[in-house]
Order: sequence, then structure tokens, then C-alpha cells
Amino acid sequence: MRPRLFTIAGGLAALALYAGILMAGAAAIRNRDSAETPEFVLETPEAAAAGEPASEEPPGDTDAAPPSPGPDAGSGKGSRVVVRPVGPGLFNQPEDGIAKPLERIAATPPLSRAPEKEKPASAVFPRPVALAAGLVRSGDTTLQLKDIEPEKPEKVCQAKGKSWPCGMVARTAFRNFLRGRALVCDGADGSTGTVNARCSVGGRDVAEWLVSNGWAKPLPGTALEAKAEAAKTSRLGFFGDDPRDLARTPLALDDPAASVIPEHAAPDL
Repeated sequence: MRPRLFTIAGGLAALALYAGILMAGAAAIRNRDSAETPEFVLETPEAAAAGEPASEEPPGDTDAAPPSPGPDAGSGKGSRVVVRPVGPGLFNQPEDGIAKPLERIAATPPLSRAPEKEKPASAVFPRPVALAAGLVRSGDTTLQLKDIEPEKPEKVCQAKGKSWPCGMVARTAFRNFLRGRALVCDGADGSTGTVNARCSVGGRDVAEWLVSNGWAKPLPGTALEAKAEAAKTSRLGFFGDDPRDLARTPLALDDPAASVIPEHAAPDL
């Protein structure tokens, strides 16, 4: 009986020794792993922004400008994100560096050109009849020439102590100038009644012809005033003598055929 007890006690002691050796080896392995691998601390942006200062400068230096985030800010491991203030007075203000002042740029040119102003249509008036120097009738239209004052046929001029019907002579000279030719007037297409227009005969401006020969007076401020001064200096038309006086030298006009008063025009005088 006694040898059997010794055998059982020896087996139990061997098992206890074996278990102690295993536990000592496990503790040694655990201590070695903890010494080789440091403890890893996970840092999140929220925790860094809320619990750590934005810079590691001394707290006493308050005048130094905060360092600007580098190009790798927010992308690397453990980086710190700059938090934008959200106070009531600052919430609606743009962040510095993002919003810029508005800049006015040139307008985009139109894709199509603006329509050009249409030139006034020209009208042809056949068989014009001179009512006065500067006043013409053709059909139902009465044309008053621009830039001049029409002279009444009743106008009387004085020359060498004598009076002569210069208004009738001017109308006769004007009728001879228009005879057998048509008037071409700008801006009088389809017009009826009295129309103030610029007209020409054979390419010659009618108002200019009247003023150059002294048979009309230009309106103030027009380009025909120089023509009137030249006619006055040359004593033409109203500024000269009676052209019906056969004793005087005939006047040298631009159009000799228009300046000669034929015998069949005597009824106008």
C-alpha cells in the first residue's frame, strides 16, 4: 500500500512542476513582446482639435502669426485640421483665402452686328413747278428746300435808285433752271402736302444753286452761308442790279442756259 502512495504523490508532484514550467515560459514570452513593441495611441482630428493647442509655441508669445498649414495638412497621419470659428458674428463671413473681391470684366461682344440705320429713301418728282425761289410743287406734294428761306414773288429790290421785282425774277430764273428736268429729293418718298427736303437736279444741289446765284438766303448756321457771302461780293441776284436792264453787262452764272430769261417768260414779270 505504501509504495503505491509514493507513486501517486510523485506523479502529482511531476504534474505540478510541469505546470509551473509552462506558466513561467508564458510569462517570459509576454514580457518580451511588450518590450519590443511600444504601445500605439490612435489620434483622431476631432480629439486633436478639441484637446490639443494648434501650435506648440510658448503660450507667452501671442503676437506671432499662427503658422499656415502646409500642403500636406489634413492628408497625413496624425495631422491637425484648422477649425473655422462658428461664432454668431463670424458664421456668415467667408474664410480667408477663399473669397476674393469681385472684378469687373469686359462685356462679351454680340454674336451679330447691330442693324445699320436705313438711309432715307429718295423720291423722283417729275415736271416740278417753281412757286417761288426755294418752293416747288410736283403733283400733290409741295417741296420746301432745306437750309434756305423761300423768297416770296412779291419781293422788291432797290438798285441805282430804282426798284425792280426781284422776287418774280428769282422765280423765273428758278423755273428756267428746273425746266424739263426732274427733282430727286431725299426723305420725301410717298409724302404728300408740304415736305421739307433736300433736292438735286442732275446731281447739283438745288438750294446751293439758288444761294450761289443770289436768289435765296441761307438759314443761320448752315454751310451755305459762305456761298451767300460770295454771291453778295459778286453782286449776284438780290444783291445786284436789275438783270432785265439790257444796258448792263449780262451776269456770268454757273449755268448760262438757266440764267438767260427768254422772251416767253415775260408774263412772270
